[in-house]
Amino acid sequence: MVQPEDPRGSLVRPYAVTRGRTEARRDIAVEAILTASVANVQEARFAGHDKHRIASLCEGRAMSLAEIAAYARLPLGVARVIVADMVVDGLLTLHSAAPVEAYEERMDLLERVLSGLRRL
Repeated sequence: MVQPEDPRGSLVRPYAVTRGRTEARRDIAVEAILTASVANVQEARFAGHDKHRIASLCEGRAMSLAEIAAYARLPLGVARVIVADMVVDGLLTLHSAAPVEAYEERMDLLERVLSGLRRL
């Protein structure tokens, strides 16, 4: 899905898009999956240009935060702040990459894989 070129070009500085904020209201991993419903996209129309564009990207298609930043042509830090705001406001649905409860299990698996690679 190719988005039309933003008429603002590079005239708008990243800090202006986030109103000077550099910290997201919620921690979102780069690989976290996000989706938007049709209702979310319609509601995002009133939330601003960037939020509407991001909601449109995620409508009917799951996308990671990294993909959203790339398709929206936004720096990752800016996309993280905007997407976190959208999740908190209910404009995007966040699907965690892995449950927090499985953290120890994942770390154990990763350590075994690393150990096996070192033996090669």
